[in-house]
Amino acid sequence: MKRGAKIAIGAAVAAAATWVGWGVYSSRTTAQVAYEVVGTANGVERRRYPALVTVETTAEDRSTAFRRLYRYITGANDGGTEIAMTAPVRTAGERMEMTAPLRTESAGSGVRMAFYLPASYAPETAPTPTEVGVSLTVEAPREIAVYQFSWYATGDRIKRATDHLLSTLEENGIRPTGKPFMMQYNAPWTPPFLRRHEVAVPIEP
Repeated sequence: MKRGAKIAIGAAVAAAATWVGWGVYSSRTTAQVAYEVVGTANGVERRRYPALVTVETTAEDRSTAFRRLYRYITGANDGGTEIAMTAPVRTAGERMEMTAPLRTESAGSGVRMAFYLPASYAPETAPTPTEVGVSLTVEAPREIAVYQFSWYATGDRIKRATDHLLSTLEENGIRPTGKPFMMQYNAPWTPPFLRRHEVAVPIEP
C-alpha cells in the first residue's frame, strides 16, 4: 500500500475514533431529567416524573422551533444568560447546563418543542425569554410510558416505535391520556449508533 493511502486511512480512522469518543463523552456528561421507573412490559417503561420547568415554542417546523429555543439558551433572555446544551458553562458567576431530553410533538400543522431546564430552576428563577413565541412552562408531576430506540429518528422508525408503544399499553390495559411525543437526548452530530430516542405518551397513574 502506498504511503499516501496509508496516511489517508490513518486520518480517517483517527477522525472516526474522535467522533465516536466525543459522542460517548457528550452522552455521558449531559445532565438528564430525573425520573422513577415504576414498571416495564415488552421493552416499554412506565416512568414517574416530578414537576419540570421547560422553555417551549410552537413553530411551522422543527428547524424553526429549535433555532428559537437555541437562541434562548444562548442569551435571548432577560439576563443574557447562556445555558450550554452539552456541557456546563460559567455565566454571571454561576454554572448552568441544559438538561436532556429535547421534547417534540405535533401541534396542528406545525411542531411544539421544549427544552427541559435543570431541576434547580423554578419558573420565577429561570431566565425569562425575550423572543416572541418562546415561553417558560411547568409540566405537572405525571406518569408516562416510554419506548426507546436508536440510530436516526426517521419517520418509519418513529412510527414503528409508536405502534409498539401503543399496542403494548393496550395489551396491558393501560390507557393513554394524551398524544404521543418524542424525546431526544443527543446533539445532532452524535454518531447514529450512540443516539437515544424515545417515543412517549402520558398515561393514567
